[in-house]
Amino acid sequence: MRGIILSGGSGTRLSPLTKVTSKQLLPIYNKPMIFYPLETLLRAGIKEILIIVSPDRAGDYLRLLGSGKEFGAKFTYEIQDKPEGLAQAFIIGENFIDKDPVCMILGDNIFEDDFTETIKNFQSGGHVFAKKVPDPERFGVVKFNEQMQAIKIVEKPKEFLSEYALTGLYMFDGRVVDAAKSLKPSARGELEITDLHNWYLEKNELKVDIVKGQWIDAGTFESLFSAAELARKKALENNK
Repeated sequence: MRGIILSGGSGTRLSPLTKVTSKQLLPIYNKPMIFYPLETLLRAGIKEILIIVSPDRAGDYLRLLGSGKEFGAKFTYEIQDKPEGLAQAFIIGENFIDKDPVCMILGDNIFEDDFTETIKNFQSGGHVFAKKVPDPERFGVVKFNEQMQAIKIVEKPKEFLSEYALTGLYMFDGRVVDAAKSLKPSARGELEITDLHNWYLEKNELKVDIVKGQWIDAGTFESLFSAAELARKKALENNK
């Protein structure tokens, strides 16, 4: 299993904080934001990690993370010249993935759950995670049947579909690069991760689990504050 942290974009919603640094390098309590998704991958035993960054912040990531040796891992870096959808990450990472299964996590996603066993036990198809939220229309939304099996996934639906948003943690088998290449850009000109999910869902090969603990997409000032509170709580628990 290889790992990808997608850490591109400009983070305009957090301006002026992001005028001088990347959103994913902002502090969350006592660590830079990117450390939290990085720890999710490292905890699961993933040692080969591709970090995809925007061109103007690449040097900052190199100074912070280096080769990965400090973390007992090996880091590779790629530039995302223009953010054209989350699914684009798998095309950028084609040579890195090299037909292996891959776990991608977004650089601004912070989870309370430990996914170690789930990641280690992944075998094939696609495996993603949903969380009940008050504002699902901001995300890709999944509809379940009575057996809690995913039957429909829609990106930012205009009409209510369900309360379950898909989080920024994804596992796919080695077909994901070809699947991403087969996608057509959406109306907003992006390769949507939702379309990638549906590629696997149509083959009945997409598993969707529910996130039990907190999940924070730290892209707003409010969620940034909530992330710091969660990180502080966990740090204090670990120090007891």
